[in-house]
Amino acid sequence: MFGTNSYLGLNFHPACIEASVKAARHFGTGSTASRVAAGNHRLHVMLERDIAAFYGRTDAVVFSTGFMANLGVISALARKGDVIFADAHCHASIFDACRLSGAQVETFSHNDSGDLERLFATSKVPGPQTLVVCEGLYSVRGDLGDLNGLTAFARRHGAVVLVDEAHSLGIYGRNGRGIAEHLGVEADVDVIVGTFSKSIGGIGGYAVSSSSALRALRFMSRSYLYTASLPPPTVVAAREAVRLIKTQPRLREDLWRNATALHAGLTAIGVQPCAEPGPVGCIRMAGLSAGYQFWKALLDRGIYVYLLLPPSTPDGEVVLRFSVSAAHTPDHIKMAIDAAAEVSKLLATA
Repeated sequence: MFGTNSYLGLNFHPACIEASVKAARHFGTGSTASRVAAGNHRLHVMLERDIAAFYGRTDAVVFSTGFMANLGVISALARKGDVIFADAHCHASIFDACRLSGAQVETFSHNDSGDLERLFATSKVPGPQTLVVCEGLYSVRGDLGDLNGLTAFARRHGAVVLVDEAHSLGIYGRNGRGIAEHLGVEADVDVIVGTFSKSIGGIGGYAVSSSSALRALRFMSRSYLYTASLPPPTVVAAREAVRLIKTQPRLREDLWRNATALHAGLTAIGVQPCAEPGPVGCIRMAGLSAGYQFWKALLDRGIYVYLLLPPSTPDGEVVLRFSVSAAHTPDHIKMAIDAAAEVSKLLATA
């Protein structure tokens, strides 16, 4: 299985499972109400405190999904009269949130701070706020966001920076806080949004910041106000996963061992991965037919990867994504490489 986003394998970690089972027996299977009604449990508050402490920020807000976190945060931070600059490769949830905000939305070329400067010079509108939005790790090509360039832009122009660390939490940075920590620009990032559905191995989303604006989100964000809160078993499993990320560096070490081995193996057989080693490995295909044939042939050999098609992919690409996990064994990695080599040769002679 190379189609999962459980980068650290925590969805099957015994500690997370046991915590979830105990919570279900004690608190039940669901909250059955929103956070502003009867669904605000002390467990939610404890998880928010854990997340804030993990990032070294003063506040965190937990949402029911990562999509809803982006939707709620961006649409509440920006409004008509503001301008949002978003990287062209951002997730659909970010662009939906931008449109919902009512702000002027400008899309700059992927990882191109020069294009961002050009758009700023030609599209700036009078208003109280400029918001720059990008991802830490992009989920199709597995490339890192240009946080150095974007935060430098923000310092020059007084912009607010929001980074979606969905695919980098628990993996990058000395403490596993993501690309902002990895690149040393955490102090220049105002808001971090993430999800519990990737390395945490569950479901849910969050926003973390030291800005007082985050506290106001609890009264402004429709995706926080008008939906049921996370079930207690999910909350305690996420808390346990955060604890494991903080205390078990071996998880990251195993992930990086596997990611490096897969990248080297695919490179050696002539199937060039899209980016440097990381949790998101991929192969760009020549088109839909070639992509499907390669994907199906891998599946027939017991290897499931994610077939990414337009419009989910940038520039109309067809991509096979290998999601690497700490739970993979060296044999799993070898099986994937051997299968890719066999399929590549087979299709080359077809």
